[in-house]
Amino acid sequence: MVLGFILLLLFPLGLALYMSLTDWPLLGEYRFIGLDNYRHILSDAMFWKVFGNTVYFTAGLVPFNIVLALLLALLLSKSMRGIGLFRTAIFVPVMTSLIVWAIVWKYMFATDSGLINQVLLLLDIKGPAWLYNKDLAMPAVIVTSVLKNVGLNMILFIAAIQQVPRSLYEAATLDGAGKAKTFFNVTLPMITPTVFLTVVMTVIGSLKVFGQIYVMTQGGPNNSTKVLVYYIWEKAFKMFQLGYASSLAFVLFVVVLVLTLLQWQLRKRWVFNEGDA
Repeated sequence: MVLGFILLLLFPLGLALYMSLTDWPLLGEYRFIGLDNYRHILSDAMFWKVFGNTVYFTAGLVPFNIVLALLLALLLSKSMRGIGLFRTAIFVPVMTSLIVWAIVWKYMFATDSGLINQVLLLLDIKGPAWLYNKDLAMPAVIVTSVLKNVGLNMILFIAAIQQVPRSLYEAATLDGAGKAKTFFNVTLPMITPTVFLTVVMTVIGSLKVFGQIYVMTQGGPNNSTKVLVYYIWEKAFKMFQLGYASSLAFVLFVVVLVLTLLQWQLRKRWVFNEGDA
């Protein structure tokens, strides 16, 4: 087991770290250059562009995903006849191939023959060129990504909501609390551990987005949807700058690590702990 851990995780990680300190072309001899790749990142205008795009994607996707998943969970957490059908319908995209899902939505966002613009045309509205407009392409990818994965967070929220003791709701009703007050004072505090988990997973997933970008926009138009993982792929497999791509990958690793540790520290302030009750 230890040998497998070393061979499958530590060795590739160590090799990638060493590659990040080299000028490593696909063909020819590599040479050790120390921290030059990391220095180049600081002055790389395209890096800062794609880093900003990645932050934009994360800032748009995470709250949209979490809020929508929570609303769906509140609607579908009741025990009603046929409710399982609706839960399944929302969860099915999670199990669907990401590439297939992105291809379908690419055609739905098509300028002339896309379903979305055809529906708008019925309302006498001329739809825009969604994926060819630098202001609309990223929101289109965000919507596609949210609808793909919102079902997973929804299921987690449903499980958490169903674990909230009924006595708390009965007490809130006796106190005259309405639905909104009950949600914010009973339901939300009790499910904060699940909220924390879903936020961490969604943030990490958003920083690793690649498939949707590759299929729907190829990083365009005008690099408006080019994110960090796509930039890493481009440097490694289109420009064959393996050393520089490795350094970019470690920058992404550090960003994910820092954000995860930050969220872990913040959990102490807002995550409900039964021991504190």
